[in-house]
Amino acid sequence: MAITHISGYPRIGARRELKFALEAYWKDPAAAPRLEATARELRAAHWASQEAAGLGFPGRGFLAAGDFSHYDLMLDHAVLFGCLPARFGFDARALSLADYFALARGNARQPAMEMTKWFDTNYHYLVPELDAATRFDGGPDWYFDRIAEALGRGRAVKPVLIGPLTLLRLSKSVQPGFDRLSLLDSLAQAYARVLARLKAMGIEWVQIDEPVLATDLEPAWLDAFQRAYAPLAGVGPKILLATYFGGVAGHIGRITSLPVHGVHLDLARDPSQWEAWTAALPANWVVSAGVIDGRNIWRTDLRASLDRLRPAQKALGDRLWVAPSCSLLHVPVSTAGDAVIDPEVRPWLAFAEEKLEELRLLGRALNDGEAAVKAELDKADAALKARRASPRVSDRAVRGRMAALTAGMADRQSPFAARIRAQRAHLDLPLLPTTTIGSFPQTSDIRAARAAWKRKELSDAQYETAMQAQIRHAVERQEALGLDVLVHGEAERNDMVEFFGEQLSGFTFSGNGWVQSYGSRCVKPPIIYGDVSRPRPMTVKETKYAQSITKKIMKGMLTGPVTILQWSFVRDDQPRSETATQIALAIRDEVADLEKAGIRVIQIDEPAIREGLPLRRADWQRYLDWAVRAFRLSASPVRDDTQVHTHMCYSEFNDILPSIAAMDADVITIETSRSRMELLDGFGAFKYPNEIGPGVYDIHAPRVPSVEEMVALLERAAQVIPVERLWVNPDCGLKTRGWPETEAALANMVEAARRMRRKLGPARKAA
Repeated sequence: MAITHISGYPRIGARRELKFALEAYWKDPAAAPRLEATARELRAAHWASQEAAGLGFPGRGFLAAGDFSHYDLMLDHAVLFGCLPARFGFDARALSLADYFALARGNARQPAMEMTKWFDTNYHYLVPELDAATRFDGGPDWYFDRIAEALGRGRAVKPVLIGPLTLLRLSKSVQPGFDRLSLLDSLAQAYARVLARLKAMGIEWVQIDEPVLATDLEPAWLDAFQRAYAPLAGVGPKILLATYFGGVAGHIGRITSLPVHGVHLDLARDPSQWEAWTAALPANWVVSAGVIDGRNIWRTDLRASLDRLRPAQKALGDRLWVAPSCSLLHVPVSTAGDAVIDPEVRPWLAFAEEKLEELRLLGRALNDGEAAVKAELDKADAALKARRASPRVSDRAVRGRMAALTAGMADRQSPFAARIRAQRAHLDLPLLPTTTIGSFPQTSDIRAARAAWKRKELSDAQYETAMQAQIRHAVERQEALGLDVLVHGEAERNDMVEFFGEQLSGFTFSGNGWVQSYGSRCVKPPIIYGDVSRPRPMTVKETKYAQSITKKIMKGMLTGPVTILQWSFVRDDQPRSETATQIALAIRDEVADLEKAGIRVIQIDEPAIREGLPLRRADWQRYLDWAVRAFRLSASPVRDDTQVHTHMCYSEFNDILPSIAAMDADVITIETSRSRMELLDGFGAFKYPNEIGPGVYDIHAPRVPSVEEMVALLERAAQVIPVERLWVNPDCGLKTRGWPETEAALANMVEAARRMRRKLGPARKAA
């Protein structure tokens, strides 16, 4: 019997139930019982969906447990092992729910834990902080309580843990020169204690995730796997070592020497590793084939998967497991009942529930024969055929424009040194100019107006009037605060990618296709099914209106081609580079139209450019070449005295600084406050040539930092970057914050810039 299982399930709920329960609790801690009840209801619903797909039945499959979190699994593992940041002063074993969220969101005394991207996804994790004093003495029993909850259903349960090497690798050293691997032995003993306790609970198998094996690891880290897993031998359940987001065929010898009992492989990302692994699999091991793409929403070619799996089933029998490639955290819950999804495109899609159904069909076809599910397989084949044949997928005009591209179209008229002189003369900004990243609070009034407009309760003209009122409100508040470069506030935008996708051809949408980005923050990625073009201007009317009501400089706000690509579910029938170029041409048209409308500062956000970087360094340059070209193609049609900004956040950029410089944006703004300007050091050492705005406060937490804190960060920045090239701004957009905290923080930011100017002198130096 082939065994079916999953690595994890979306935890926010089909209607974002967890999001709303979290936000209710953050507003009023008395809502804690409702939050916990919602979490229990969601876990029960997720397990019920898995059971309906045949998971959890002994000898046929397992329920996934331990994959649910109130905020983030890396944070949960820091709680499980008791390795909390010492600066908070929390007793791990007595940790309260309020303490837990203070770690994630900060409190009056301490900023939140640093947050960054989970490998090359748009999911953000909280970064554990380690030093020589770190101990792994354990925390509350929350993890074990959830395993017991799953066992209470009377099913076969497979708990999921992040592996010790992945946990250490993705943590940060808060002590200069500290080697995280020096903690490995004590951490391994902590894992052994957890596994022993799981065994005592009656668990037969546990999944330990080591996705770092798909990255470039130094010899010391590779050698550490033997040290990490030796103490786990025989102390707990059987171990399925899970790898994903890339291939690990190069580590077959090392992995098969570990005291584990099987390996999970991501065959969506690297199908080529299958043959090598099935040939080298130890005689007593299981192999889990991740043939269903856990990170994209396209229907699986089930017959092709069966063709791959049948020979392995003959050779391995019940040692063959079948699964999605990774956790289904990265896809929405279900297409069921979603009235927004295009009826033609819907049969091409598979969200989490549909992927469970695909898993059920694969299991039945392998175990009971294809005849048992012939009708379902025929239906899947028909959907794949319809997608390939649809005339909506290919656009002759877009193909012609792609063929006519020339290398020079990706270049500005003059080099930066000439451009910045023209821009400074034209814009006449002070030293340390202040601005924001683009969005202002999406208030209940804004959301209500948008919802009424979508329900046809407001006409287009009425909605436009409502949005203009919100734009005026944002502009007036910025003027009162004394900001130098203003934004229109993006009141009309639901999401920085979805908004543009709604106006571009080749995109379609869902009504409930929500995916967790971090905490309660959810996004609804557009679906790119065909060739992309821009039928009409997308932002010109609102930006032009905003400029008309102020004498200050108004910044046009766009999302860049790589970020639109990365934060969408992208078609898988052509190279991603081609789709990125199509999007770049659409954004290029918008940039040109903004300039024609009199907008002289245009920001093209690319927070996802680092996220798209392949996990193996050998593959980096190929990606960076087309990603940088896509940005330059979008940014290049303007005159020298029009200033192009870009924004990047919550990723490590220092290892791709030459490519960031090659993007040739006049100004880059970056997230630096949670890392206390550490990220800026790389830009200084690299001698980043253009202007830069390191974020001086963290917008993902409700905490309002003082003027003195921001001045200290600016002083730190001025030690690294020449002050005449520094801008002052928050870390990211202000969409998720409320107006009172936004105004308080921005007032402190403006005052911090003024204090710095008084220290440094009144005149802005020449380039």
